[in-house]
Amino acid sequence: MNIAVLITVFNRKQNTLECLDSLFSQNLSESNNIEVYLTDDGCTDGTPDAVRLQYPSVHIIHGDGTLFWNRGMYEAWCEAEKTQHDYYLWLNDDTTLFDNAINHLLKLSKEKDDKAIIIGTTLNSEKNQITYGGFDQHGHLITDIKGMTECYTWNGNIVLIPQYVYNRIGKNDPIFHHAIGDTDYGLRARKAGIISFLSDVPCGICNLHLSVPKWKDPAVPLLKRFQYLYMPGGNGSNPIQFFIFKRRHYGLISAIGTFISNHLHTLVPRLWK
Repeated sequence: MNIAVLITVFNRKQNTLECLDSLFSQNLSESNNIEVYLTDDGCTDGTPDAVRLQYPSVHIIHGDGTLFWNRGMYEAWCEAEKTQHDYYLWLNDDTTLFDNAINHLLKLSKEKDDKAIIIGTTLNSEKNQITYGGFDQHGHLITDIKGMTECYTWNGNIVLIPQYVYNRIGKNDPIFHHAIGDTDYGLRARKAGIISFLSDVPCGICNLHLSVPKWKDPAVPLLKRFQYLYMPGGNGSNPIQFFIFKRRHYGLISAIGTFISNHLHTLVPRLWK
């Protein structure tokens, strides 16, 4: 089986190298082969040179710093689809895989006849908390996992997408610059009748990013908050992109309500819980 691994990187050299080390250290069966497609979105910390030196087989796609995560993943997928693959694996560069993660994801995919999306949940470095994975229909992170667990949509940290799903859904939508693209893909797949399942065991380590976005920080001046709100990489908060997402999946009224709410909360950030 040929597996295309899709990664986007920006100035996290040590994280990227640790991620790749865990990837190339996988206990893969002889019948499985991985090819890595890595988008360098204008790194200035030497990440692409370090990757090229340690992992010369990695295909590096160069961006100019304006792609951000989702569109970087899209560019990696565009390059990967030029060659026939059986699976596409989304992998965040701040995620380290457990030794048998890919084999296990492939096993679970086979149990679903390679017609479902399989998500690997991640733990924090203490391994006592699920950090990223799948969400229920109310948008809550699913932490009670007993066997393969269906989810409504998901984070894109570790996601296995079989060729069947790719043929039905295509790639992630580049209209979203940074965030939302993974959640959007899961919901698009669900509308097409393709179910997403969480792995029955965690598949890697990825710590939470807990910093407060500047557009909701009352210590940041008002004008600056609105500038941060509209930045392309604003953690999925860009009102125009979020309007498109909400309109697509939850209807016009929900989209308008969220658009107004985001601006109101940026204007008065103390409204945030």
